[in-house]
Amino acid sequence: MQKFIEKKFNIGELKGISAKNIEEHLKLYAGYVKNTNLILSMIEMYGKVDDEGGKYSVSEITRRFAFEFCGMRNHEYYFASLENGAKNLAEDSELKKQIEKDFGSFENWLTRFKTVAMTRGVGWAILFYDKQSGQLLNQWVDEHHLGQLVSTSPILCLDMWEHAYLYDYPTSEKKKYIDAFFENLNWEVIEENFKKAQ
Repeated sequence: MQKFIEKKFNIGELKGISAKNIEEHLKLYAGYVKNTNLILSMIEMYGKVDDEGGKYSVSEITRRFAFEFCGMRNHEYYFASLENGAKNLAEDSELKKQIEKDFGSFENWLTRFKTVAMTRGVGWAILFYDKQSGQLLNQWVDEHHLGQLVSTSPILCLDMWEHAYLYDYPTSEKKKYIDAFFENLNWEVIEENFKKAQ
């Protein structure tokens, strides 16, 4: 099978998120890419073993694949949204209109999304677009893969594992990290994600 390639991101100086935190976080992302490829090669290897042990190994390794693959992809959305400096969401953007339609106002959506991000435990706050119903959905995703919404597209991914902010904030201050993330967000990237999802 085709190998997945580790992406490189153009992330400059951020407000409230240190270069050290980004540097260490990118190393973690690289591990997800490496492990995704490793699992694929293991599935290939064990898939050639025609006994109960080989079949069991393939099924269990495949279960692990979702964790590594979603960890890889979620991080790619996350880091891309911090590239090339903070940019506001344009007042006349299609995404802003959709947010206002689905949540009443941008402020309502942001408050709800930040509430989702404060969910106890490790995982992700993700804004998905469901093409079938034509609406945006806020969702908490446990770890990287438990709670992903079938047939939807991620628009915005906020990493809420402690590794995303621990160099800068203690766990009791993760709300400050959430605010810092939005201060640095490049909404042009998020708008482009929305266009591709439609």
